[in-house]
Amino acid sequence: METTLRGVGVSHGVAIGEVRHMGTAVLEPPAKQIPAEEAEREQGRARQAVEAVAADLIARGNLAGGEAQHVLEAQAMMAQDPELMADVERRIAVGSTAERGVYDAFAAYRALLANAGEYLAGRVADLDDVRNRIVARLLGVPMPGVPDSDEPYVLIARDLAPADTALLDPALVLGFVTEEGGPTSHSAILARALGVPAVVALPGAGELAEGTVIAVDGSTGEIFVEPSAEKRTEMESAAAARKAALSASSGPGATSDGHKVPLLANVGGPGDVPAAVEAGAEGVGLFRTEFLFLDDSKQAPSEEKQVAAYRAVLEAFPEGRVVVRVLDAGADKPLDFLTPADEPNPALGVRGLRSLLDHPDVLRTQLTALSKAAQGLPVHLEVMAPMVADRADAKAFADACREAGLQAKFGAMVEIPSAALRARSILREVEFLSLGTNDLAQYTFAADRQVGAVSRLQDPWQPALLDLVALSAEAAMAEGKSCGVCGEAASDPLLACVLTGLGVTSLSMGAASIPYVRATLAKYTLAQCERAASAARAADSAEEARVAAQVVLSGE
Repeated sequence: METTLRGVGVSHGVAIGEVRHMGTAVLEPPAKQIPAEEAEREQGRARQAVEAVAADLIARGNLAGGEAQHVLEAQAMMAQDPELMADVERRIAVGSTAERGVYDAFAAYRALLANAGEYLAGRVADLDDVRNRIVARLLGVPMPGVPDSDEPYVLIARDLAPADTALLDPALVLGFVTEEGGPTSHSAILARALGVPAVVALPGAGELAEGTVIAVDGSTGEIFVEPSAEKRTEMESAAAARKAALSASSGPGATSDGHKVPLLANVGGPGDVPAAVEAGAEGVGLFRTEFLFLDDSKQAPSEEKQVAAYRAVLEAFPEGRVVVRVLDAGADKPLDFLTPADEPNPALGVRGLRSLLDHPDVLRTQLTALSKAAQGLPVHLEVMAPMVADRADAKAFADACREAGLQAKFGAMVEIPSAALRARSILREVEFLSLGTNDLAQYTFAADRQVGAVSRLQDPWQPALLDLVALSAEAAMAEGKSCGVCGEAASDPLLACVLTGLGVTSLSMGAASIPYVRATLAKYTLAQCERAASAARAADSAEEARVAAQVVLSGE
């Protein structure tokens, strides 16, 4: 009998197939004591296993390329962390076996990450995977992972490690469903990059029996267990129609009556540029610069290194718009040289622009590097500050840009509710706004975006969040300035229409989502988008808002 489950859709598309479960996790090694004379040998075994696992992760990253390569290289660095390795060796020195020392050291580090803010808490699955790989190598047992199968299937897992997700074969893995994770987890990011339909944060996913046929809608987050013939036909027809629409859609983003909505790409570094260009991105709406700074948490990258990285992205979009977010450090992305180590609540402390204003030399170097990178290029450079709270923040950032001689537009991200409520005041100091809907939802609803238990409050369809988007867009329109969206909300084709109806002037998303959004926008007029936006805001829940918008746009 057909039943329906709902998680969080994070990667568009439809997958229908039999369930296959991820391999069982590595068992906990026994806590036995070793003689003191064996400690040195065990420490050597641990070091060899760590280096082998790091090398394997880097090799997998080289094979995968793009976003996956960055993620796996970060995992390799995690495996080789000197403090973590020192803890392993200390535990072995007092009697632990190599495998038990690794297991216990990683457990202690895991607890620290889980309580260290959204970004680091979201890396717990990555850490668990590194631990499992090292322990499996030490125990001499096969590494658990993606099941072997000659037939295509839908993969079910508690969570997916980047090393597994990066090398999924889309010809065999039709889609995947996880019990944990969120829209910004590595599993979700890599699923979108692969173009594999995916649903996360589905409680009880692990209880789906092996071999059960399910239908996965990666757009809505719906899972249909043992779907009827009618449901399968309906979903397959919808998928075929969507594919045809994607093939027919090209050119700049616009509604059916010609209202232009530039479709931009979110990129995390030069490696993401080829996919953005191939998808037809009209520029970059969010260039995350943290990748340069996270390589070495002890010191900021040199001006020369920054210039080279920025120019590689700017050169890819001649005559296009590239919006760069200056370093967003602190809380979820702590840096030893920049952020305090003893904040009682880092997510609400010195992060983003606050960190940079406390360290003006770091901000000045980055702004100067951006200025030099853009010299001689026809690109339209725009630079924005993260975590702007009020007009004073916006003024301080604009002043810093001018002092650095930056020839670009200066903007502010709207991630804090106060910035949306006072958007018009902020726009007296800067030239554009960009809504980071991920953090804006988190701070609006007091709901960590990495915690599956509060995923309903992270849903960008929440009417309260749409109200804040509308306030920002209305303020920008009144000031004659632009207001884009660069959070995950922009990657939902239906929600993209609603955002357009709210007055948003551009949409930025992962490259894989651009064709879907372009094709959907082209089906509706601006007036239809506006009516859908009004209907969504009048609802009382995210689900009601989604349905109300769908009803308006379908003409029912």
